[in-house]
Amino acid sequence: MKLESLQLDQVAKSLSIQAQIDFEQFHLFAEPLAAAMDARVIERHDGADRHQWLLIFEGTHMQLNYEFYADICWLSVESAAEFEVLEYLESLLRRLL
Repeated sequence: MKLESLQLDQVAKSLSIQAQIDFEQFHLFAEPLAAAMDARVIERHDGADRHQWLLIFEGTHMQLNYEFYADICWLSVESAAEFEVLEYLESLLRRLL
C-alpha cells in the first residue's frame, strides 16, 4: 500500500487519503491502512458505490469511507475534540508517502 497524498480538513473533521484503490478489492487497501495506524476494524459496510468502515484507534471511533464515482477516500471523526487524533494519524501516515 502506497499513499500518494494526505490532506487534513478541520471543518469537515476529516483526513483525505489519495492512493491507488481498487473499489472491488477495497479490503486490500483498508486492512493494511488500519494495521499501519494500529486501528481495529469494528464494522464493514460495503455498498454498490461506497465502502464505509468503522475503525477504533485508542478509544476514538472513526469512519473510513471510499466513494467509487468520486474516487475519494477519507477518515472522519464525529467531534471537533477528536480532530487531534486525525492530526496524529496524518503525521504517522506521512511515512507511507
